[in-house]
Amino acid sequence: MTGDRSETRIETRIETQIETPLTRLVGVRHPLVQTGMGWVAGPRLVSAAAEAGALGILASATMTVGQLRAAVREVASRTQAPFGVNLRADAADAADRVRIIVEEGVRVASFALAPSRELIARLKDAGVVVIPSVGARRHAEKVAAWGADAVIVQGGEGGGHTGSVATSVLLPQVVDAVGIPVIAAGGFFDGRGLVAALAYGAAGIAMGTRFLLTSDSTVPPAVQARYLAAAVGDITVTTKVDGLPHRMLRSELVEALERSGRTAALLHAVRRAASFRKLSGLSWAQLIRDGLAMKHGRDLSWSQVLLAANTPMLLRASMVEGRTDLGVMASGQVAGVIGDLPSCAELVDRIMAEARATLAALPGQQT
Repeated sequence: MTGDRSETRIETRIETQIETPLTRLVGVRHPLVQTGMGWVAGPRLVSAAAEAGALGILASATMTVGQLRAAVREVASRTQAPFGVNLRADAADAADRVRIIVEEGVRVASFALAPSRELIARLKDAGVVVIPSVGARRHAEKVAAWGADAVIVQGGEGGGHTGSVATSVLLPQVVDAVGIPVIAAGGFFDGRGLVAALAYGAAGIAMGTRFLLTSDSTVPPAVQARYLAAAVGDITVTTKVDGLPHRMLRSELVEALERSGRTAALLHAVRRAASFRKLSGLSWAQLIRDGLAMKHGRDLSWSQVLLAANTPMLLRASMVEGRTDLGVMASGQVAGVIGDLPSCAELVDRIMAEARATLAALPGQQT
């Protein structure tokens, strides 16, 4: 169906703020979202992003249920601003995580995989705003029909698991297809990008890599240095990690996986899976089940099934332990054009100032 474009009309006050359906929906000051990156989007980063006026989203997939509740409470102790929690709809304990979101009064629930109609209804009945992330128009149409309040649409430039369609092609397709606010992701890092997304009809932008590269991020300095040193050509898409297209920095591990045969890859995956199982408390059966859920409909080897289940461990090696030689570093292409580490407050203020200046400079704008 064709969305009602009047519902996504942008209201701009050049000297004060940029108000959109996103800011009204979730109650944030600015149409910016800090995405839920595993091992990166913890309480410190999320609360800093929220205090700066963006929508901070806590990553819960790498937390136990108990850790999630503690993290939510820590964010709430640091800021009175709205924030969200990202979770996997297919997780075995998804119901427990949803209960925490409801009980703790979290404003937004976001999903990396499409939640079911029933899960969306449960959250909305409790007053939680539901914002799934999608990478295709048909997925946006599905979750919109099921009652999602908004949708984050990531183009191929985005980091982590990603598609092949560029944001500039995917975004207008989705905006024209659904009647809910659309948040653009993939390739954004400054105020010019925000204005471009608004011009396409988006209600705001979501950024992962740009928030990872802030002084409020807990990512080790040596890892941030790898990101800052990367050129655009140093960021690649590989299927060797878990069988799915995954955008990340080139690293020793990625190159080894690209060169290795199936037997070597399987041995490597088993070692990583064992480490993640101990860390997460999952049984081998649960680990394999999670991997098989990702295997569904895809031609994955057993090493890829194991890696799909324990990709969080590969991310942890870099993002927590600083082992760039043993882990993967999910990254959007924008890492190749980012060269500083501002605080979240400095970053948000700068992006909004750039956006207002860009809007003011457009022909016919009154300042």
